[in-house]
Amino acid sequence: MIFGSEKTRRSRELAELLDSDMVGLLEPGIEIEGRMRFSSGMIRLNAHYRGEITTQGTVVVADQGEVDAEIHARLVSIAGKVKGAVHASERIEIKEHGVVLGDIYTPCLVVDPGGFFDGQCHMPLPEPQKAEGIVEKAESSREKSEGRKR
Repeated sequence: MIFGSEKTRRSRELAELLDSDMVGLLEPGIEIEGRMRFSSGMIRLNAHYRGEITTQGTVVVADQGEVDAEIHARLVSIAGKVKGAVHASERIEIKEHGVVLGDIYTPCLVVDPGGFFDGQCHMPLPEPQKAEGIVEKAESSREKSEGRKR
């Protein structure tokens, strides 16, 4: 029976999510407006949310999620739609069918095929010591390859 298998699959997915460091789960049919703050863990938004989200944890906007908010988090994964600025200290992922309409601020951006982004992407420059190390490694590698050619 199709409906039974769908219900079982969805129950399994929810159980897997709840086993992680989940601190919140908003499913379809819920509409919330306000300011959300939590220190760590993960929230999964598969509903309508408007306002502001601030965390040192993870924000997941699931496929049915529609978020009109400024987001500040460590990691943000988007499979639904986000309208507003997204700030991630570690990484932003835009999954297939994910949509971001707004500016992005992160050191690492991953856009899967089929993902959509309309805005500006702001990536911080590497720290001076790291940048110098990268240049030195590149120069050393180039010198080694030139030495092999001779």
